[in-house]
Amino acid sequence: MKITFLGAAGCVTGSKTLLQFGKTKLLIDCGLFQGFKHLRELNWAPPDFAPRSLSAVVLTHAHIDHSGYVPVMSARGFKGEVFCTPGTEALCRILWPDAAHLQEEDARYANAKGISRHAPALPLYDTRDAQKALTRLRDVAPGKAFIVGSGQDRVTCTFIRNGHLLGSAMLLVEAGGARLVFSGDMGRPVDVLMRAPEKLPECDYLFLESTYGNRLHSTTDVTEELAMVISETALAKGAVLIPTFAVGRAQALLHLIMELKAQHQIPDIPVFLDSPMAREATEAYVKFSREHRLTKAQLRAITEGTHIIGNQAESMNLAKLRGPHIILSASGMATGGRVLHHLARMAPNAKNTILFAGYQAGGTRGAKLVAGDAWVRIHGVDVPVKARVEQIDGLSSHADWQEMCAWLKASKVPAPQQVFLMHGEPDAADAMRLHLKDELGWDASVPMLGQKIDIS
Repeated sequence: MKITFLGAAGCVTGSKTLLQFGKTKLLIDCGLFQGFKHLRELNWAPPDFAPRSLSAVVLTHAHIDHSGYVPVMSARGFKGEVFCTPGTEALCRILWPDAAHLQEEDARYANAKGISRHAPALPLYDTRDAQKALTRLRDVAPGKAFIVGSGQDRVTCTFIRNGHLLGSAMLLVEAGGARLVFSGDMGRPVDVLMRAPEKLPECDYLFLESTYGNRLHSTTDVTEELAMVISETALAKGAVLIPTFAVGRAQALLHLIMELKAQHQIPDIPVFLDSPMAREATEAYVKFSREHRLTKAQLRAITEGTHIIGNQAESMNLAKLRGPHIILSASGMATGGRVLHHLARMAPNAKNTILFAGYQAGGTRGAKLVAGDAWVRIHGVDVPVKARVEQIDGLSSHADWQEMCAWLKASKVPAPQQVFLMHGEPDAADAMRLHLKDELGWDASVPMLGQKIDIS
């Protein structure tokens, strides 16, 4: 059996791992690279294998850095099935067309303004590519085994819920007498939205994420932080802009804001959700209510207490707002989407607050703003940043290293032969390696992008 690390190795983005067992080729996750330019450019490079040679793709969850490259693979000749859980399928049907639309919009804007080095600027994939890729989705319930390949080259796969996102799951792969587990992005023991991860099954090889391998989540009450930022900004007659991930994070933030309003801990100021995708995602959370903690009443409070913005014209009209208000808009790292025109308008005003509520990958606008950059470049224009910039960490849906070690201990499984640490910046992955050795006595290594290994 051969493993090739094609993404999320030495970085936290572009998750792709190729497993070859005889004639069976299985791609585990198929994500876009995001963040630094040198990583984003990898999206345009041809893959190290012929897409049509793949037997199947298996997705651990729907986030774009784990699923968003599937339309590219499909356009380049992949003809197989894409296996995922029902929740992941529902979210991919929202996320992929939206990702294509954003790329088309960015390309049109670049061509209109003449700000691209390419003539003409093109999207990585378009809406037609996304729709074609959606026809390849095949949903499988967690706990139900499915087969890829045949005969002596068959591979058995099983999803196991991991609490990171609606539909997210670990993947147990059994082939040739070996058991491999791919963690995907691991959720937390206590989360605003999601239930705790299920236990790790016994395995010979573990491919484990390490996003928070070198740091711990804040112990500060996230609702208190949120209430303080909103109240102080409203008192200053300013507005709060929250760049947010449309799936998961938007629902968690809206839930907390509505709870704070109900408890009179923040002023009763208008809340706007400028993300049609987030509206669709909320509908998915209603449909798959058994997978998360929110009740139907809490979901109803979100929809009834929020002004949902529809088309682009309505989004632009938010510029006419006066007085304190809250706008939530995608994307969460301010890499694209409607949040950019809000950011360009609101960043120069010292009364406003730009509030980030999640991890900001290196090289993104979000990371630069959190680091204190005085200027932010938006659509080729340098915009001064006078607004207050804040970040709350407690809403992360990634387990930190202590939570990860506690989960591994509670699973009570023998040490795998080897642990491969993925989905972490180099310092974080190496720190996680040391934590696993100190806390559990487990041996781990940190693979590099493009590295190949043989598993016997």
